[in-house]
Parts: sequence; structure tokens; C-alpha cells
Amino acid sequence: MSLSFRNRLAIYYMLATAIIIAVVFSIVYFIVERTVYQNLDNALYFEARKHTKEIKIKEDILYFINKEEWEEIEHKEVHTNPVFIQIIDDKGRLMDKSPNLKEEELPFEGSKKLGENFNTKLNNQNIRQVQIPIEHHNQIKGYIIAAMSLEDSLMVILNLRNTLLILFPIVLVGLFFVSRYLAGRSIIPIQHITNTTNRITKSTLNERVTLPPNKDELFDLSSSINKLLNRIENTLQREQQFTSDASHELRTPLATLRGTLEILIRKPRTQQEYEEKVRISLSEVDKMTVTLEQLLLLARFDTKKPEYQDENKSLTALIHSILEQHKNPILTKNLHVIFNNPTFKNDFVPYYYAHLIVDNIIRNAIKYSPDNSELRIIVEKNKNEIICIIKDQGIGIKKEDLEKVFIPFFRSDALNHKEIIGNGLGLSIAKKAAIAIQATITVESELNHGTTFTITFLSIS
Repeated sequence: MSLSFRNRLAIYYMLATAIIIAVVFSIVYFIVERTVYQNLDNALYFEARKHTKEIKIKEDILYFINKEEWEEIEHKEVHTNPVFIQIIDDKGRLMDKSPNLKEEELPFEGSKKLGENFNTKLNNQNIRQVQIPIEHHNQIKGYIIAAMSLEDSLMVILNLRNTLLILFPIVLVGLFFVSRYLAGRSIIPIQHITNTTNRITKSTLNERVTLPPNKDELFDLSSSINKLLNRIENTLQREQQFTSDASHELRTPLATLRGTLEILIRKPRTQQEYEEKVRISLSEVDKMTVTLEQLLLLARFDTKKPEYQDENKSLTALIHSILEQHKNPILTKNLHVIFNNPTFKNDFVPYYYAHLIVDNIIRNAIKYSPDNSELRIIVEKNKNEIICIIKDQGIGIKKEDLEKVFIPFFRSDALNHKEIIGNGLGLSIAKKAAIAIQATITVESELNHGTTFTITFLSIS
């Protein structure tokens, strides 16, 4: 049978409380029972010792002295819980007894129960009894037996037990309904959370769960759900923006390619015209290929956990290799490259990720630098870090755009620099690669005065 959360909560609370109540009721019962018996035993022991002093021994005969006074007291006073006293000799023969026993005799249970209080019967009535030896000249001459009625005490204990047994299920039933009511009140905020989350769809992702006034577990739950919704909303927005930008970046070269091919088939062309249009088409295909490769690389960073089993190589050697790859555009622009060529050892970094980072930043520095300008690269070591600084004298970045340069497809002031070819994915790839190896990238720039990128790698020993 499937129970609601409220009922399950009430049942769990009731079961836990039932165990506690059962333990408490048992302790109360046993304490009361023990107290009743202890009071009876103390009274019996006192009476037995008191009447031991009234026993006379004469020629192996034991009897009570002043028995007449005892009988007179019995007639004058009303005893609600009378004490029965009896004397027997060492052979178990009755010697004397209190007047209230009349024709009855207290049972003698033998020497094995001497000094021990125990329950027995007298005239089919429950009694509590104790047997104490009577010594004379260090010899046991007989035994004094004291007993008291146990009926009233047993009635008290029985009533207590029945009361506790009747109260137990009543308390549990009442506790269940009270717990169910309190549980229902407690889960009202959860119902509000459920109703709110059920209303949220892709088109209403801006709606949030109302935070409870008290900063408790429900507050933490609501806050966590809101943070999750924020992450989902941001992810969807980035996905929508990414899809829009990607389609735009691919649509432009496709349109150019289509237009070029349509021109070619309108009428016959010369060999030179065909070659020119084919070169334009191949150029657009190359652009699309680069863009698709970069998109796939970004997607890999977003969907797969980065693998750290990367080959470690010298950062200095890596920079030399990248500069050699970009030798032609550097010579074309007549850029003056200054590289400090550090002499320290152990400048090892993860080759694959470091190459993505440094290559994209140097490529951008070359692309945005004017002719005959300076490109400075500095490598430093600071304790457990290797720092690479790449500084150009290019067009710079607006201050308000500095925080956006790592967003896919973002290009600062792209309309004013249409001659510079790019898709805005390079720095996004560099940022993702840096995160993968726990490196950091910071950027400083001044419009029309250049940009400085600082990359901090963790040193690999």
C-alpha cells in the first residue's frame, strides 16, 4: 500500500514515540512495583525483628510474652493491613502465633529462603512473607515468620498495568492524528515548491520559488532549486545564443559560396574567371571548416570531462613553435616580436591545452596588430606558477567589452573592423582549455593602445 509522505512522516514519528513511551511506561511500572514490594519488605523485616524481642525460650519451647496485651491491642485497634506473626521450632513444629491468625498457619518454606522475602498464599489469599531464624546461645532454636496481605498491593500494581496498557494505544492513535496534522502543516512549503516547479516550463524559466521566511532546510532547498533554475536558464540562453551565432557564422559563407556558384553557371567564363571563383569558394569552405572545428572543440569541452593525461612540454619551446607557425603573417605585417627567452628549467605545461591557449592568443595579437608594431612575449616563474604575458600594440578592446571577450562569437566593435576576419571563438576555446588544466587568463586593454593577456599555469615538476 502506497502512503503519502504526510502519513509516512506521521507513522515514523508515531513508531519512534511508541518505543519511547513503551520504555517510559515500563520503567514507571517496574519502579512502582519495586517501590511497593520494597515498602512491604521493610515493614515485614521491621515487624519480624520487633517481635523477635518478645519471644521467650524455655526448654526448647518458644512462645510470645505479653500475649494478653497483644490480643487486647488487636481488639482495640483496626489494622488495615495486619501483620501475621508465627513461631516454629527448628523441626518446623508450630510453637506460637499472633491472635489474628486464628485457626490458620503460615507456611514454612524451609531454611533455603531464610531472610528472603517471597510471595505465598494464606487461606487462598496472596501474602508477602519473610522467615528469620531465632538464635539462642549461637544455636538456631526456631524461626519467626512474618507476613502481610499482598492483595491491596497487587491490586495497585494490576490497576497501574491495566491503565498503562489502555493508555498506550489511545496515546498512539491520538499521536498519529496530531503528527499527521503537524506533518501536513510542515509540508505546506514543499507543496508550494512543487506547484511552482510544475508551473515552470521552457517559456517561463524566469519564475522562481518563493523563499520561506525562516532560514532552515526548506529555505536551503528552495534556494538550491532557484540556483538550479538560474543555471538551466543561463545554459538555455547560451545555447540559444550559440545556435543563433553559429547559424549566422555558417550562413554567411554558405550564402557567399552559393552566390559564387550561381554566377559561374549563368554563362560561360574564361579559365581565369573560373579559377578566381573557385578560389573564393575554397576560401569560404576553409572558413566554414575552421568554424565547425572550433564549434566541435567547444562542444567537447562542454560535454566531456577533460582528460589530464596530456604530454608535458616546455612552454618556451611551445612558444617558439607557435611563432614559427605564424611566421608568414608576422613577416607580412613586419611585426617586431620580442621574446625574453627565459633560461630557467622546468617550465613544463600540458602541451595540448597550453597550445590551444597560447596559439589562440598569439593568433589574435598578430591579427589585431597594425603593421610595423611590436609584439612582446614574456615568460616568468613564480614559486609554483609559470606566467606567460602576451602584449600587443593593436586596436585594443573597449572597457565595457573586457568581460565579454571569452563569450563564444563575441567580437568587440566588429562592425568597425570588417577587414579583420574572425568568428569570435578563439578566446572561448582558450578559456575552456585554461579551466581544464586549472590555469587562469586575465586581460587588460586600452582602446587604440594595445592589449595584454596574462596566462598563469600551474608548474609541473
